[in-house]
Amino acid sequence: MSDRHLIVLNVNGESHEALVEPRKTLLDVLRHDLGLTGTHVGCEHGVCGACTVLVDGEPVRACLMFAVQAETAEIRTVESLGQDGELSDLQRSFSEHHGLQCGFCTPGFLMLAEGFLAQRPDACREEIREAVSANLCRCTGYQTIVDAIEATATRRCHAAKKEATA
Repeated sequence: MSDRHLIVLNVNGESHEALVEPRKTLLDVLRHDLGLTGTHVGCEHGVCGACTVLVDGEPVRACLMFAVQAETAEIRTVESLGQDGELSDLQRSFSEHHGLQCGFCTPGFLMLAEGFLAQRPDACREEIREAVSANLCRCTGYQTIVDAIEATATRRCHAAKKEATA
């Protein structure tokens, strides 16, 4: 009797089959089986947030979720943000506001912010500060990260209002 399970994961809009042990984390499957190395391995205890991905639109620590638990979900990794080699508006904002710093925690912050802005598109600076407090930046550059997310929220709200009136 095999202790491995064939699962199908929907990652970044594509279906992927993987033969996994029941206790293999989503993080390990994303990185080692699917080659999506943008999701970083940090503390492996769910504390730092470097491994944050979106599962059905919610920010989730991929190091704390078994891959088999994600089988029916829509999973988004940092690789989903850019299109055709172009950075997303959020990624450009991180660059413009120097929110990238050493870059290790950046994928986790980007996915946390993407999920947060989807739920709270008109978030104020204080709400953004509260949201990013869930992840750790060892460079301690939270102000620039908050600036980047706030600028993206502002741009997206203006674009939505402009589109609604057109």
